[in-house]
Formats: sequence, C-alpha cells, structure tokens
Amino acid sequence: MKPSDLRGILGYTTRFRDQTFVLAVDSAVLAGDQAGALLTDLSVLRSLNIRLVLGFGISRFLRDLAGRLGLSISDDQGMGVTDADTLATAVLAAGQVGNRLLEGLSASDLPAAVTNALVAHPAGILSGTDHEWTGRVERVDHGLLADLLGRGVIPLLPPVAYDGAGRTYRVNSDQAALAVATALKAAKLIYITTSRGVRGAGTLSGQFSVEEATAYLARHRSELAPDLVSKLDHGLRACRGGVARAHIINGLEPNALLDEIFSNEGVGTMIYANEYMAIRKARPRDLPALQRLIGESAELEQILPRGREDLAARMADFFVYEIDRNLVGCVGLRRYPDEADGVAELECLVVASAHENQGIGRRLMQFVENAAREQGHKSLLALSTQAFAFFLQKGGFREGTVSDLPPSRREAYEASQRRSRILVRDLG
Repeated sequence: MKPSDLRGILGYTTRFRDQTFVLAVDSAVLAGDQAGALLTDLSVLRSLNIRLVLGFGISRFLRDLAGRLGLSISDDQGMGVTDADTLATAVLAAGQVGNRLLEGLSASDLPAAVTNALVAHPAGILSGTDHEWTGRVERVDHGLLADLLGRGVIPLLPPVAYDGAGRTYRVNSDQAALAVATALKAAKLIYITTSRGVRGAGTLSGQFSVEEATAYLARHRSELAPDLVSKLDHGLRACRGGVARAHIINGLEPNALLDEIFSNEGVGTMIYANEYMAIRKARPRDLPALQRLIGESAELEQILPRGREDLAARMADFFVYEIDRNLVGCVGLRRYPDEADGVAELECLVVASAHENQGIGRRLMQFVENAAREQGHKSLLALSTQAFAFFLQKGGFREGTVSDLPPSRREAYEASQRRSRILVRDLG
C-alpha cells in the first residue's frame, strides 16, 4: 500500500486514534534531504488524532559545530565520556536542532515545544572511567508530557537532561526515547535512522516477536553495526516494558514513516510484544474482508467462488489469519456428518498476494488438520487445480480418487467439470 492510497490509511484510523507514538530521529536523517518531507508526514499522523512525541539525536550537528569552533570533542552518542567542552557544544547543537524542528513544524501548523521532561543522574564511574557529564535517564515527567499531548502539542526531547540540582547531562537519544515510550505506555516506539534494520529475518520479513528478536541478537550481535544493535536492544526493552510495537525505519527513504505505519508488510524492522499474528475463528464482521480475499483467488481460478449468503451461512466453518488485526488468509473446514462421519474437507485455503511465501498457507493447513483430528476425523480431503503440489509436498497429502469423496461432494465434483486433483491426508 502506498501512502497516497487514502482508503488504506483510513483503515487504520480507528485503531490508532488517540494513541501515542514516540519517534526518535537520528541526526543524520534531520541533516538529510528527506527531513522536510518527514515533518510533513507528521501532519498526516496528527490529522488522524495520533499523539506524537519527537525525540532527536544531535551527533551530526555536534561534530559540525565542534569543527567550526575548532574544538576537540568526544562523541560517543551519549554513551561514552562527555567532558565539559563536549557538553557545552552538545547543548548548543541541541538548541540548533530544536530550533530547526520548531521551524519545520510551524510551517505545517503543528504546535510543538522543546521540553525538560527528562530527569537524569550521572552515569558515574564505569569500568574505572569517570564519564563526567554523561547521564542516564532516571525518570520522565509524565505529567508535563501528558499535559502537552492533551493540548495537541508535540513535545520535543533533546538528548540532554537535568538533575534535581539543575545540572545538565548529555544522554543517549535511543535510551531517552525508550524511557518516554514506556512512561507514556506508547503504542509505538519508532526509531527513524539511516538503516531499514533487519529485513528477511523473523517469522515474517523484518517482523520479530520479542523471542525471535532476542534470539537473533544473541546470534548476530557481533555482525551488526553498533547503532543497529542499540536500536534493537532498546526496541526489545520497550516491548518488554509495555510498548506494543518498536520499529526501525530508514528515514532517508521517501514516505518510509507512512509506509511502515499504514501497511501490514512495512518497510523496516518491527518488534512486537503482544500477539501480532493469530489464527482464529471467523466472525460475522469478517465477511467483507473474507469475500474480497476469496473473490480475488476465485478470479484467478484457484478456488471456486463463494457467494455472500453462502459465506454468511457457513461462517462457523472458516478460520482467518490476522496480522495486526488485518485479515490476510483464510481456510475452511467442511464436515459431512450425515454421509461420512470420519471425513472432513479442507477448503478455501487463500493467502493474500502480499503475504505469499511467508509460511502462512502452511500454518493454516496445519491448523485445520489439527482441528479435524481433534474432532475425531480419520481423513482430510483437499481438492485443487493449481496448488496440488503444495498439498502433496508440504502437507503430507496423497493422491485420491472420486471414491474417496462423500456422495454429495462427489456429485458437486462431477457437476463442476473443473477436474480438480483429489488429495487425501490420513489423520490416524
């Protein structure tokens, strides 16, 4: 789905309305050509009544400013030692970036305010090294942020924070965004960086459960860039801390933010904390989506068409596969209790084209097989004109004959003239 597809965006409005998204933008993105477009995309989110908190990094601007001032600074992105010169330059760079953001948001008529909502304490002495003016976020002024969000104001969070005595510390922007997202119980934490994260990993491309992301990091931490490791680490901590989703996207790509939020597939990496993918029984409200999904497959002559009335009457026989509450697959289980009590039929196995080759069809097939077995059926039928190789190779089916069909199914089979291959899965 493209962000220009208004219908696709509107499908998400009910789900995201009045929810809070925390965005953390790397300084390299803010210094790039897409910075203006990114701020315009925030207008789309605000128009949908999505509450936004915008954190930002300053490393690129810090280095440039230090170069112009002729200063030698230590820049470990708020993780290493911050000496007095580096802190002073960081405060100047944070002001420069904050002002740039205020200008861009004002051009889109978006009210915003730079805040001191982060309360820090010194990082202290680590491994024998005094980190001087490097800080760690101790707590977040939840009341201040909630008040601003309630008034429609976008809080801006520079990577500097203050302690109770008014001392200033430089903090890591990834950690600051994590602290804010968990404090606000945000629906999403979105890291906008110069990388698409990890694509082609997880159960779905670029989409990890917390367990999958943990295992992936354990295996590949040494191979990944430190910046990406930081995003994955903090994203994982966010999901463990109550944030539903953590995303990593490439802010240098046009429309990346909207494409990530308003499509099932996304364009970056997402870590999800709750049940992101689920197979469940179909419900009456699924009927329009089920019709569309089956209709598209029927047009390709992959399955027989099903009318609305037939689907509505047999809704209890169907199961759907959801991704983030979007229906992307379905399957039916037909029973023949008056003709062949031990026989059931897997029917209408369909996966949306955008989600093919991701194992969804196999999961639906296995789900129905298990359901049929639990109901006491001894064999499972499947009739197919195009996907028979899938059933034979992936599902453990064997070739059957017309004699395997219950009488009413045999009559319908012979009347259709489709010459579907008859497949049988023994469930004993």
